Amino acid sequence: MPTETPLLLALDFVGTFAFALNGALTAVRAERLDIFGVITLGMFTGLGGGAIRDVLLDALPPATFLDWRYLALAAGGGLIAFILSRRLERLAIPITVLDAVGLSVFAVLGAYKALDMGFGVVQAMIVGTITAVGGGTIRDVMIGRIPTVLRSELYAIPALIGAGCAAAAYSFGHRGTVAALSAAGVCFLIRMIGVRFDLHAPQPPGRR
Repeated sequence: MPTETPLLLALDFVGTFAFALNGALTAVRAERLDIFGVITLGMFTGLGGGAIRDVLLDALPPATFLDWRYLALAAGGGLIAFILSRRLERLAIPITVLDAVGLSVFAVLGAYKALDMGFGVVQAMIVGTITAVGGGTIRDVMIGRIPTVLRSELYAIPALIGAGCAAAAYSFGHRGTVAALSAAGVCFLIRMIGVRFDLHAPQPPGRR
C-alpha cells in the first residue's frame, strides 16, 4: 500500500510539521495568544485534517493519535513558531513551500486511504481534499476568521485536483509510490503557480 512506504511516511511527517508551523505562525500574527494557544492551534492545524479524515472513514481512533511521532512533530512545530516567530517571518517563501508540500501529500494520502477502504473515486477526492484543508479550516475558525479555503486564494482547488489524479491513477491500477508522488507533484505545482502569480479562484461576477 502506498501509504506504508518510507518515503511517503517521511513526507507525511514533513507535512504535519509544516502545517503545524504555518498554523502556529498564523496564530502569532493574527491574535495575541500565549504559548499554550499558539501550540494548540499549531497542533490542530497539523493534525486536524487527518483526524477528520479518519472520523469520516470510521477508522478510529485516528492514526495521528496512535503514533506519538505525529503529536511530537505537531507540538514541536507550534513551539518553534512561538519561540522563533520573528525570525521565521523572514522565511515566508520556504515555509510556503513546505505548506504546499503538506497540502499535496495530505491530499494524496487521504484519497488513497479512502480508496483502500473501498470508497469510490469521487468520495476519495472529497476525503483527500478535506484531509488537506481540514486543519487550516479548524485553525481559522478558532481564531474567528473566514477559512482560507472559502476565500479567493487558490488552495482547495490544487488539493482537489491532486486527490483526483491519485484516485484516477489508483482506479487504473497504478498504486505505487511513483503514482502517488506524481499526483502530489501536480497539486504542488498548481499551488506554487498560484502563489507565484497571485492567482485566485473565480469570484462572483461584479466583485473585485
